[in-house]
Amino acid sequence: MVKDIAIYGAGGLGKEVACLIDRINQYAPEPQWNLIGFFDDDKTKGTAISHFGYVLGDITELNAWSTPLAITIAIANPRILHIVHGRIQNALVEYPNLIDRSFYVVDPKTLQIGQGNIIQGPGSVSCDVILGNFNILNGNVVVGHDAIIGNYNVIMPGARVSGEVNMGDNNLLGIQSVVLQQIQLGDNVTLGAGSVLMTPPKNNSSYIGIPAKIFKY
Repeated sequence: MVKDIAIYGAGGLGKEVACLIDRINQYAPEPQWNLIGFFDDDKTKGTAISHFGYVLGDITELNAWSTPLAITIAIANPRILHIVHGRIQNALVEYPNLIDRSFYVVDPKTLQIGQGNIIQGPGSVSCDVILGNFNILNGNVVVGHDAIIGNYNVIMPGARVSGEVNMGDNNLLGIQSVVLQQIQLGDNVTLGAGSVLMTPPKNNSSYIGIPAKIFKY
């Protein structure tokens, strides 16, 4: 049965997720999703988002929505992603995992995955990987064996998470960044584009460089 879905976040990532939904429908035996539009707190209701649809309203309209609705949160800032999810109070909302067909799972039997994840392709996860809730894995992301990724993490294109990495919540890994094997990565860490994290970082901190060092603005 085709389900109604809307995207929370009407920016560039929102349009990319609309493309992902279109690809999922295209390659499924039968269409799975009917994209009805977007919700956004910063764009006027009725604003056209490319050819994909219109802004349906903000968080108030979403919380008042009166029929079952799947929501995917397309926000690339982990902190705001977390906050937005917490503000959605509508019991009729569900959070599907959206996974590109080109994304390769080495061992589907051992993958544990929560809800609300957005996984663009291509890319891969290895064996015995745990992926929590509301994570965004952008294109060409690779996750190694026995890695644990918590919740509300945003992993940008080309990033590499090595084997046995244990990652908490609200982290941002920049484009083509690398987290080396067995690193314990806590919460609210930002790793800059192209950086290589070789030692455990401090929570609530930013790191850049090779090897990555703490960076204070």
